[in-house]
Parts: sequence; structure tokens; C-alpha cells
Amino acid sequence: MDNAGATIARVAAWLDAADPAPWVVETSGSTGRPKRVELSRAAMLASAEASARRVGGAPGSGGGRWLLALPASYVAGLNVILRSLVAGHPPAVLGESFAESARGCDFVSLVPTQLHRLLGTDAAVLAGFRAVLLGGGPVDPGLRARAEAAGVNVVATYGSAETCGGCVYDGLPLDGVALALGGAPGEPSRIRIGGPTLFSGYQDDPVLTAQVLVDGWFLTSDAGRLDEDGRLQVLGRLDDVVVTGGVNVPAPAVAARLRQHPAVAAAEVLGVPDEEWGSRLVAFVVGSASLDELREWVAEERPRSWAPRQVVVLQEIPLLANGKPDRLTLRRLAGSLA
Repeated sequence: MDNAGATIARVAAWLDAADPAPWVVETSGSTGRPKRVELSRAAMLASAEASARRVGGAPGSGGGRWLLALPASYVAGLNVILRSLVAGHPPAVLGESFAESARGCDFVSLVPTQLHRLLGTDAAVLAGFRAVLLGGGPVDPGLRARAEAAGVNVVATYGSAETCGGCVYDGLPLDGVALALGGAPGEPSRIRIGGPTLFSGYQDDPVLTAQVLVDGWFLTSDAGRLDEDGRLQVLGRLDDVVVTGGVNVPAPAVAARLRQHPAVAAAEVLGVPDEEWGSRLVAFVVGSASLDELREWVAEERPRSWAPRQVVVLQEIPLLANGKPDRLTLRRLAGSLA
């Protein structure tokens, strides 16, 4: 991976420094506006230690080497590097051969799309890891069932750059992490995270920091519920962002672009569960344009990863009584036509 070696060296120096400045991870919010997330060394170490207590890999545990299969610029990649170094092992870096790269490694972090593809080529290698952490988006139950049938120990993680990455494993918060629901009035399902893994703030943006760091809690952009066992179920993004293949795609922006196509009279875009992508971006259009035409249309002005992977052509967009799109009906249509 490009620059992985340099980043590993920087993280090692950061861990050894007397009083280092926060590590900055650049991310983007639902509007696409870049955010620079400041992560203290104490917060990152708290995350690494809590993860090690849950899945193993702590110093003296007899293992703990990680395979870096994600970009080092992402918080998930940063976590892999730091957790491996803390456990006393420099991380391996993914090369052309997954099997060769994984030799001697105990843990790996993937996004659902990677897991889907590797199950077809390297299932036995995946089964050799003590744990395969899976984040970056919702995990399709069918994908997880396939992995577990192949002997892969999958751990679904939930978190963000602002929480030093995954801090809820298989629906349960890591030791020391606080989990609650409810934000501002009218947001009873907003997921809140507290504890020692929280970020310090957004660099040069105290206003945005104050909006999401409230009374010791980070107010996420996600809605959730707690099941009868107290496990968190993430219901989706409050801001209509679809996480597909580990990429955050603002569905309203894609729909707006589709409506500009001369052969499209109306359009809505939603994410539906998908085994390969986590969520599949589906465009519902009133018009005559094909999937390939609409994908190219989106990619002309937006990242290609924002292009829909399925198009459902309708006579009209189904609406609720209040005039809003009937999303339940649209999702059922997408599932029946997949």
C-alpha cells in the first residue's frame, strides 16, 4: 500500500514521543465537507487496550500481529498499525497475494466488500485469523453466515474517526465505552458514545466540535435501537448517507444529480442491504435512461463510487400521505427486482 511504511514509522515515533500533538485523521461528513479529527495518544491507546481485552492481541498474549489491508490514512488503518505496534509486532502490509501477506498475522480489519471477495479466493486464509474485524458499514446477515460457515471468526464493529474507530463489537461497547440513545429533542434514536476513546475535537472548527461533543458524549449521525439482549442495532444514518463498500455516499446528492439527466423526470436514491457492498445504492427513476447511462452521468460530476448499482424504473415515485417518498415500498421493490 502506498506510503504505508512511512505511516508505520510515523505512528511508532508518535507512540514514543514525550508529549505528542494529537494525530489528525481527515474524514468527510454527510455533506462532503472535510473534517479533521484530532485523536490524542491517550484515546488511541485506550481504544487499542479495550480492543485487545475483547479479542486478544495484548502484550504477552502470545500473538497480536495485524495485517494492514486498509488505507493507512483511514482511522481503521491507523488502528491496525497502532494496535500491532502496541502488541509488540510491526504490522504486515497487504501485497499482491493476500495469503502471502497474511503469514504470521493474527488479526485483520476489513470492510464488507473485501470480505465478500476474499471468501471466494482465500476463505481458508481468513479462517486462520484469530479475528476478522469488519467495519465501514452494515454487515449483510448472509455474508456473515457465509464467513462463519467457512470458519471465519467475524467481529462486526461500529464506530467512527471521532471514537478512534470501532468501539462497539457485535453490538456491545468495549470496556470503558459508554453507549446511549437520544440526542436533541425529536431524536430519540440518535446513537451517543462516551468514554476515553473520544476524539479531542475538530481541528480549527470549535463550532462543529461543540455541536457534536455535548456533556461528555459524542452525538453520532446514526440512528439505532437496543435489542432485548442490550445489543446495539444500527438502523441507518440520520443524514441519509449510504455506506456502500466502506464509502459514505450522500443519497440526496446522487438523486439530485440523476434528476438533471434529460431522460429522467423524477428520482430517489436509497441504500438496500447487499452481501457484497454492505448496502447497495439503488436509483428509482421515472424515465428511460439505462443503468450504464446513469452511472456515467453521476460519475461525470461525482466520485464513481457514488454511482448507483441498480436502477428501478417506475411510472411514478410512490409517496406517503405527507408527500414524502414511501421508502419502505421502494426498498421492497429493490429487493424483489434484485
